[in-house]
Amino acid sequence: MQLFKKLTRKYQRFKLGKTPQQNLFYGFLSYVIIGSILLCLPFFQKTSSSILDHLFIATSAVSTTGLVTISVFDTYNFGGQLIVMLLFQLGGIGYLTFTTFMLLSTTRKITRWHKSILNSEFTLPVTIKIKDFLKSVILFTAIMEVLGAILFFIAFKVEGMATGNALWNAVFHSVSAFCTAGFSLFNSGFTEYVDNGLVNFIISFLAIAGSLGFIVVTDFVLWFKNKSHSISFTTKIVLVGFAILLSFGFGFFYFYEPTVTSLEGSSRLYAAFFQSMTAMTTVGFNTVDFGTFVMPMLVATVFLMYIGASPSGTAGGMKITTLTAVLSIMKSRLRGSKRITFFGKVIPFERLYIATSSFIFYTSLIFLGVFILSFSEGFDLEKIIFEVASALGTVGLSMGITGDLSITGKITLIFLMFIGRLGVLTFGLAIWSKRVNQESDDLEIPEDDIAV
Repeated sequence: MQLFKKLTRKYQRFKLGKTPQQNLFYGFLSYVIIGSILLCLPFFQKTSSSILDHLFIATSAVSTTGLVTISVFDTYNFGGQLIVMLLFQLGGIGYLTFTTFMLLSTTRKITRWHKSILNSEFTLPVTIKIKDFLKSVILFTAIMEVLGAILFFIAFKVEGMATGNALWNAVFHSVSAFCTAGFSLFNSGFTEYVDNGLVNFIISFLAIAGSLGFIVVTDFVLWFKNKSHSISFTTKIVLVGFAILLSFGFGFFYFYEPTVTSLEGSSRLYAAFFQSMTAMTTVGFNTVDFGTFVMPMLVATVFLMYIGASPSGTAGGMKITTLTAVLSIMKSRLRGSKRITFFGKVIPFERLYIATSSFIFYTSLIFLGVFILSFSEGFDLEKIIFEVASALGTVGLSMGITGDLSITGKITLIFLMFIGRLGVLTFGLAIWSKRVNQESDDLEIPEDDIAV
C-alpha cells in the first residue's frame, strides 16, 4: 500500500511538471505501448506476428489511421479485435475526454490540469465552454455509434451474414467509421459493397458526422437549446469548406476516374461520392481499389487527404480551418490589405500564426517522410507519396504497399501516424517547448530585415 501511494505521488509530480502538450504526448504514447503489449500476448492472437507489426497496429488504432501491415481478422481473435476497437475508440474521442466527462458527472468540477490538457488537445472558439463541449463529445459519440451499429446489423443481415458475426461486425465497423479509424474485419475492405446503397450511406453518415467535428455538433446543440446562441465562425468555415472540397472530389471521381466511370447506374454515383468522402473525412475505407487509379485522381486524393476535415473532430489532415487561414493570408497579401479577413471577419493574428506554423510543419513532415521512404523502399514515387500522406493525415488508404514495407518504412509510418494523431504543432511543442521563461521573454533581441 505504501509503495502504491509513493508511486502515485511520483506520477502526480511527473505529470504536473510537464507542459499540457507533453502530457498529451505521454498520454497517447501510453495508449500505444499498453495496446502493443496486449496485442503481443498469445491468447489474443490467431496467428503469431512480429512485435513491430503489433506496434504498427496499435499505433494505427490509437491514431485512428487504419493502415495495417497484417490482417486484423486473420491475426487476432475476438479478444484481440476488441482491444484494437478500444484503442481506436480512445484515440477517436481523445485523451482524457472520457475520464474528464466521468469526473464532471460525479463531482461537477474538473481540475486546472484537466482543463489545460483539454484546451491543448481541442482548439475551441470562445463561444463554446469546455464543459458543454465534453458533454457533446460523449453523448454524440454514444448516440451515433449505437445508431450506426443498428443500421450495420440490418445491412449485414440483409446480406445473409450470421447473427453473431453480423452483430460483432456491426459494432466494430460502426465505431471504426465514426472515429474515422478505417479498420475493417474484411480483408478486401468494402469493395464487395460498392453497389450497396445502405452500407455506403451508413459509413458516409458516420464518417461525416465524426469528421465535421465536435465543435460543429456542440454549436448546433447550444443553438437548438438557446436560439440566441450564435453559430461560431469556425463552424461556418468548416461547413462551407467541407461542402466545396467534397463536391470537388466527387466531380473529379465521377467524370474522370476510369475505375469509377466503368461502373453503371447508381454504383458509379456511390463510388464517386464514397472515394471523395473517405479521403476528405480520413475514414480510410474504400469501395474500389486505389491502386488502379490514374495519376490525376491520385493527386486529387492526396490533396483531399492532405487537407482533412474539421479541428476537434475524429478526422486527421491539416484541417479546413488551417487551409482557410493560409488562403486568407495569401489573398490579403495579393490585395495589399493589412488585415486578414474571411467571410467579412478579421482572423486574429494568433490563429494565423498557428495556422501558418501548422501548414509549414505539416508539409515539411510529408516531404521528410517521402524522402526517407524513397531511400528505404523500392516502390514508385506516387505510391510512396500516397502512403506518407495517408499516414500523417491518419487516413488509412493505401495503394497496397503497407504490408511490403521494410522495417525502416514501417517505423517511419509509425512515427508519422503518431504525430498525425497528436497534431503536428502539439508534437513540436511537446518535444521542444519548455515552461514559460519570463526572463527569456523579456530579453532584448535585435531586429533586422530579410528580403522575401
